[in-house]
Amino acid sequence: MSAYLVALLTALLGWWLSTGVILYLNLLPRYSHRWSVLAFATLGLFSLTLLPQVARDATPLGAAVGFAIALAVWGWLEISYLMDFLTGTHKRPCPPGARGWVRFRLALATSIHHELAVAGVGIAIVALSWGGDNQVATGTYLVLWIMRWSAKLNLYLGVSNFNEHWLPERSRYLVSYMRKRRMNYLFPVSITLGTAGTALLLRAAIGADDDFGRLGNTLVCSLLALAVLEHWFLVLPLRDSALWQWAISAADRARGRPPGARRNPPVTPAAAREARELRSRLGTG
Repeated sequence: MSAYLVALLTALLGWWLSTGVILYLNLLPRYSHRWSVLAFATLGLFSLTLLPQVARDATPLGAAVGFAIALAVWGWLEISYLMDFLTGTHKRPCPPGARGWVRFRLALATSIHHELAVAGVGIAIVALSWGGDNQVATGTYLVLWIMRWSAKLNLYLGVSNFNEHWLPERSRYLVSYMRKRRMNYLFPVSITLGTAGTALLLRAAIGADDDFGRLGNTLVCSLLALAVLEHWFLVLPLRDSALWQWAISAADRARGRPPGARRNPPVTPAAAREARELRSRLGTG
């Protein structure tokens, strides 16, 4: 039981703390972002150099280190995207009237370089771990990758709740590719497959013969369960941002803004209509 509890707490703390740190850094002034990306890139690359040795370490410590490596590498990729250093070829709002393949192509173009980097790093992690008994880093990265794709597709198709205020001003155009809907046809599939995967990993953790198997499977299982929970946050009327209010408030203090101040002034209907008309004339959507 101690191995399961340690794994659950480790995954929960890693998910909560890493998300908070990235959110905090992302909300800091623009001039600080290059240093944040450089620091995460250094940490990510260093973590990858450790992976071949860690993949051969089938011990509880090796499982924990493999999990941490995947989180560090993923944090590097996420912060590079959020801070606009590794995005795509298209950085404009969705044009009015764009539908179907045109809208999807433009949405994909906003992050195509990032998606290719995620795929490339995923292949590198698989290659560096190949043949090792410790595949926790690979499993962790695959969960983050697949569930991130699922979340992005659900945002594209439409959900009722998302934290657009987490995006800095320069990236607000991404909101134009998201839809407000109560539900979309992909969401039940994402939840069903994610829950089934969680159950399979839990079964593997319970049936493991040693602490390494119990810890490793529980780490990946817990992370997948948290990813499923994040999917539910997309459709339920819950303020999941409250979990990271400490990071938002700290960033506000660092910027000299009173904690809890509105990030965006209220927009009147007339002002919104004028802005849409102006964007339409300029061809910016």
